[in-house]
Amino acid sequence: MTKRCVSILVVGVAAMLLATGCGASESGGGEQEKGGKPPKLRIGYQAIPNGDLIVKQQGSLEKAIGVPVEWQQFDSGADVNRAIAAGSVDIGLAGSSPVSNGIASGLPYKVAWIYDIIGDAEQLAVKTSAGANDVAGLKGKKVAAPFGSTTHYALLTSLQDAGLDPAKDLDVLDLAPDDIVAAWQRGDIDGAYVWNPSLAKIKEDGGKVLVSSAELAKQGTLTGDLAIVSTEFAEKYPDIVTAWVKEEDRAVKLYKEDPEKAAEIVGKELNLSAKEALDQMEGLIWLDASEQVAPEYLGAPGQPGELAKQLTTTAKFLKEQKLIDREPSPAEFNKAVDPQFAQKVSER
Repeated sequence: MTKRCVSILVVGVAAMLLATGCGASESGGGEQEKGGKPPKLRIGYQAIPNGDLIVKQQGSLEKAIGVPVEWQQFDSGADVNRAIAAGSVDIGLAGSSPVSNGIASGLPYKVAWIYDIIGDAEQLAVKTSAGANDVAGLKGKKVAAPFGSTTHYALLTSLQDAGLDPAKDLDVLDLAPDDIVAAWQRGDIDGAYVWNPSLAKIKEDGGKVLVSSAELAKQGTLTGDLAIVSTEFAEKYPDIVTAWVKEEDRAVKLYKEDPEKAAEIVGKELNLSAKEALDQMEGLIWLDASEQVAPEYLGAPGQPGELAKQLTTTAKFLKEQKLIDREPSPAEFNKAVDPQFAQKVSER
């Protein structure tokens, strides 16, 4: 797959939907049901050790909103973008890089919640046999990342900082997290920039860390896992979205108040021990609703926070790398980041 493939596919699907009027969500399309509730809520999640897995495992959301919840697992934010474009999910998890891509592509969604700010949970690891002691040492190597993801963005940023051209100086391969682990074990790749739990598996198999997203964040390259909500769904069922944010907020507070209990729950979802789960969870920064509406993150209604600026910066980089065809204006990102739901929850 070429580096532009993800962007082109998302743009193509979005254009098709805009041209035909298709892709309205099954939950959000048609007439409202009595009480302003959809027949079901469809959530696209990923196997990332954050509060979303707590909400899923405990089944609290179904009780809170009073309709069935359909959980669909995806491998990457690029896949979630495609699902949103196709109208097959109402809410989904995508990293900040694919969200920038999606907004640039005109996908109709809002950023309503920050699942986490990425720290040491995403790292660039290489095999000891590769002989690379720093990022510059990756010249001539094979390195994998899920294209269109936060780790792909972080990898490209790291390579640029090290003076390497990803198109000429090394082979950058597009692999899903599970495929990265398999390729690592077969010896098909020299390194990978990926997230937990796949990251933990390659590190256990001798992976040496060259750089982490926590280090990049200190240098100004901030990445995170964001909740994208179909604009149509958010406008039609705002109370459902608020109730969902409330459950996500409850999960974050559980982790902050009782990390061991939260780790047990996440461990069940990922087939990990509580200790293993906690080790991975600590690689992420968890923010409750009151923290998210601060100027450093979502901001408040009418007062865009730093997240919109970071998405703008990410889009600029992606355009420079020719991974997207259009760089949206800051106003477009300000409009896409919607703190109203977190604001409501923080005031309760």
